[in-house]
Amino acid sequence: MNWTFMAQNLHFFVNAAYVTVFISFFGVVFSMLIGVVCAGLEAFRLPLLSQVARVYIELSRNTPLLVQLYFLYFGLPKLGVNWSAQTCAIVGLAFLGGSYMAEAMRGGLEAVPQVQIESARVLGFTRGQTLSRIVLPQALSSAIPGVVANIIFLIKESSVVSAIALADVMYVTKDLMGTSYDTYESLTLLIVTYLVILLPISVIGTILERRFDYARR
Repeated sequence: MNWTFMAQNLHFFVNAAYVTVFISFFGVVFSMLIGVVCAGLEAFRLPLLSQVARVYIELSRNTPLLVQLYFLYFGLPKLGVNWSAQTCAIVGLAFLGGSYMAEAMRGGLEAVPQVQIESARVLGFTRGQTLSRIVLPQALSSAIPGVVANIIFLIKESSVVSAIALADVMYVTKDLMGTSYDTYESLTLLIVTYLVILLPISVIGTILERRFDYARR
């Protein structure tokens, strides 16, 4: 193992990690917003809108992220829309992640006993009050494992953005492997970088899951 090479090139991975974290953060935030909207539309079975949400979910989940990124980065300019690689990466992650978040959150909403919703209506709760005070707290508790898993999934999927020349950790790894041929060292730095990013999220997710599970008891 060439430790000198790893020490000399560590700063490239640090800089690339900022890029990965940046696009992943906004991709996750927007995907959660999309997921909440789509899950709500499907759970409440709103005419037409719930069907639009279902079409989006199926389209997003059944097309690879790489294809979506190519469409955004290379296809949209043909239509007169020119986005930077960073914007395309965030939009692509949000588009893909939104469908997975929607399914996780829909599962959480459906886990709430229907009798509680009916009881809230009998007690005079509005739909908004029922949603915010009864449905969402319980749905969030059930959805947390799926949401955390999707966050980790999206961060790992962000490695695909190197295909549109965005200098994330995967891009730096391939660049170093192509110029120095220190394959094992480059891959080791790649693995360590992802572990540094993902392990805290996994730990926090486990803690949240246990706390919400305890609260339900």
